[in-house]
Amino acid sequence: MIIAIDGPAGVGKGTLAKRLAAHFGLHHLDTGSLYRGVGRDVLAAGHNPADPGAATAAARSLDPATLADPRLRAEDVAAAASVVAAIPEVRRALLEFQRSFAHRLPGAVLDGRDIGTVICPEAEVKLFVDARPEVRAARRWRELRGRGVAIDLAQVLAEIYERDERDRKRSAAPLAAAPDATVLDTSDLDADAVFALALKTIGMRGKSG
Repeated sequence: MIIAIDGPAGVGKGTLAKRLAAHFGLHHLDTGSLYRGVGRDVLAAGHNPADPGAATAAARSLDPATLADPRLRAEDVAAAASVVAAIPEVRRALLEFQRSFAHRLPGAVLDGRDIGTVICPEAEVKLFVDARPEVRAARRWRELRGRGVAIDLAQVLAEIYERDERDRKRSAAPLAAAPDATVLDTSDLDADAVFALALKTIGMRGKSG
């Protein structure tokens, strides 16, 4: 079974994906970590993330074993990831790895921006997780404050809007719900409620299939 989970930043899709993978005994891949890894490596090499050549080279040489690097959670790396993710050559370079991962036995849960539309359009379950920008910004702000990062909530919200704009309007695999995806709005739900709703949705799809 392949479960595709898409959505913008700060909706809790990573947390949901991990819980679903553990529940069903499936592999899990946070595809955003691939782009964060590329962004990290481009910055480490002293290049501009918007440089297609440098970003593509970093994507082709990315070591999946480094995807647990705490550096991937840094704000500058997150910003660089959003930039490199808009480069078509970078997306092509990472495509095959994601598709191969998705078809590992007994199955996998992948979360990202284009799983149900590009990476795994054949996925048995497609979820598009969303939430109001203000809610997502507040979640991200609390997360950063908890890590000791001093940042203004208004700045976090502005960055959310900027990232959404870039993700939805990029020419390569723009962020969008697959036509057959179930949309889950997490604005007023905690992680447990989202997990329960996802399980209910998957159960209903299983019965209909």
